[in-house]
Amino acid sequence: MYARSTTIQSSPGSLDDAIAYMRDEVWPQMQQMEGCVGLSMMCDRESGRCIATSSWQDQASMRASAERVHPMRDHMIERFGGGEPEVHEWEVAVLHREHPTGDGACARITWVRTDPGRTDQMLDMYRSTVMPRIQGMPGFCSLSMFVDRESGRGVGSASFDSRAALEASREPARTIREGVTAQGVDILDVAEMDLVLAHLRVPETV
Repeated sequence: MYARSTTIQSSPGSLDDAIAYMRDEVWPQMQQMEGCVGLSMMCDRESGRCIATSSWQDQASMRASAERVHPMRDHMIERFGGGEPEVHEWEVAVLHREHPTGDGACARITWVRTDPGRTDQMLDMYRSTVMPRIQGMPGFCSLSMFVDRESGRGVGSASFDSRAALEASREPARTIREGVTAQGVDILDVAEMDLVLAHLRVPETV
């Protein structure tokens, strides 16, 4: 499974309209594209930062969709603001759902980087060490880890039932990141966002 993430810096005041556009216009069109599995969207309502992620059966389907997706991306920027979008393509390496997310769900997203030759070691550490600790946090819903093997970059996401549960997990998550850094993985960025669309539909990998 593969995924494409698109990060856009929108205007905070236009976020609800941007979410409706993704839900009512973009998602129905993407469901008609060969190989498309699902779509999710996370937003930071204070800053206007949005991340839309589409999932695909294989890399070929994902890349074949680029020409059709590009005009929709441009249209969203024209309507809701933002500069050049940040687009990344990923291999879906890990995905686990404890239970479905509901209204009010939030997520912590962590961008990481390691030596490309150590990608498998990073994933082994994530499965054996990081996953069990995240799963034990109150309010935990699901987690994922996407990787780009050529660059050694990865992005992990952990979703929680509520903003309160997300906030309660901050200190344990910080401790986990310190342990990850000690094992040769750089933390590039961390963000906390509302999970506003949860239709990624990627099958379990664990």
